Amino acid sequence: MQFLLALIVAGPLIGAAAALLPAPPGLKGTSPDQAVLRHGVTVTGVILLATIVLTLGFDHDQPSRMQATTDISWIRALDVRIHLGVDGISLPLLVLTALLTFLCALYSYFRMPAGPSPKGFVALLLVLESGTLATFAVLDLVLFFLAFEMVLIPMYFLIARWGGEGRQAAAWKFILYTLLGSVVMLLGLLLIGVKAGTFDMVALAADNGRGLTASVQVIAVLAIGIGLAVKTPMWPLHSWLPDAHTAAPTVGSVLLAGVLLKMGTYGFVRILLPITPDGMRTFAPYLAAFAVAGIIYGSLACLALVRPGNKGDLKRLIAYSSVGHMGFVLLGIATMTPTGVNGALFANVAHGLVTGLLFFLVGAVKDRYGTADLDTLAGATGAALYGRAPRLGALLAFAAVASLGLPGLAGFWGEMLALFGAFEPAEGLSRPAFLTFMAIGAFGTLLTAAYLLLVVRRVCMGGPRPAGETPIADVQGYEFAAWTPLVALTVLAGLWPAVLLGLTDPAVQKLLAGGTQ
Repeated sequence: MQFLLALIVAGPLIGAAAALLPAPPGLKGTSPDQAVLRHGVTVTGVILLATIVLTLGFDHDQPSRMQATTDISWIRALDVRIHLGVDGISLPLLVLTALLTFLCALYSYFRMPAGPSPKGFVALLLVLESGTLATFAVLDLVLFFLAFEMVLIPMYFLIARWGGEGRQAAAWKFILYTLLGSVVMLLGLLLIGVKAGTFDMVALAADNGRGLTASVQVIAVLAIGIGLAVKTPMWPLHSWLPDAHTAAPTVGSVLLAGVLLKMGTYGFVRILLPITPDGMRTFAPYLAAFAVAGIIYGSLACLALVRPGNKGDLKRLIAYSSVGHMGFVLLGIATMTPTGVNGALFANVAHGLVTGLLFFLVGAVKDRYGTADLDTLAGATGAALYGRAPRLGALLAFAAVASLGLPGLAGFWGEMLALFGAFEPAEGLSRPAFLTFMAIGAFGTLLTAAYLLLVVRRVCMGGPRPAGETPIADVQGYEFAAWTPLVALTVLAGLWPAVLLGLTDPAVQKLLAGGTQ
């Protein structure tokens, strides 16, 4: 199990280096480009398989215990260690990352985004996967920061080299925002390590802030929280996200929404909640206020984009919807209760599945119509996907209702548990304030339903295809293969939430109790 987790983290890096080498004779296929794209599918497939084996070998009776651990001294002078491990909080995110990266590699094999040679694309995709998996597996604050930063460069180049219109400006905005946030975060991580005498996240969580003064905790939460909030993204530090999503290639948007945004919220749960509880308690009401502001802001922005005549871009709309959905995750974390934090973790995974599927579908619509502009898609008779590409239309409607939180699908449980957590926040937090946040968040769910149903009406419905118009292709075989796992898991998580909550709840209970359970 130790070797398996190390392989999952380091394997994509080895694959990235191999992708830059010439293809061996006999494996080139019809062209070197096809060979390197097949290499990407193979490596991500092996990592996904290893992650599934790790999940099957995981002791599900003790999900609160760190398993498959590796602990090796690395930088003795600073007591920085190569410390890896997985528990019920990180395991679902490892699986989500491995799955989405494999599906993106598979999709790109058949529909490579326009841009330079596939060699660089595949290598960057694998470096991105390695950095993300490492973020969820490392248990040392310095390693966490290095892994957290490792994903920035590959995502920058994926947007800047393989993106669409406005890609250079969007890529620069993305990296400047996240780098500035990371500089502040590093100072907070170093403060904790110096004052506590260790960078080990397990030891720090077990100490539960007892070795840190209240003022140190407050400063650390403020510094680290800013860096995590930029990556989440939390309103009003979100403005890099819509541009990045609009310019990114389809697979870039899928990974950005489905995986990279989770790194920020994971940091709140893994680092700030157990290590600096007093500091979190100080800032929890403000975090909740920003969270519900993001919920309302994201929904209103989407409603403005979907209105006829506003030239709203469908990819941009889904990006703004992420601001709202991640607001529910932050609200759950801010309650500092097992119910709220479990809801946040569930919403994290659900958002990765549903929004990843939405970006795949929007990319497919853009490929077929040559645009993601809602006014152009609606046109005189509407894109009318139900009549022109019924399977694509049905999938888009399914993803929309899953995103709005329809009971029985994955999007429902996380948001509901986050609101329940706000109904009864942790001791020491103002219940009237959190009841207000709960009411605002609940109103946000109505706005979410409004704009997503308007999207379905404008894109999926409409008149018949005019005579002489070229028909559009329905769902292709490779699209079916890439999207079916996301649809199936969205239904499974909605109908059987205990699959995920059974993993997260014991680990969350232990984390909030400071490792005493």
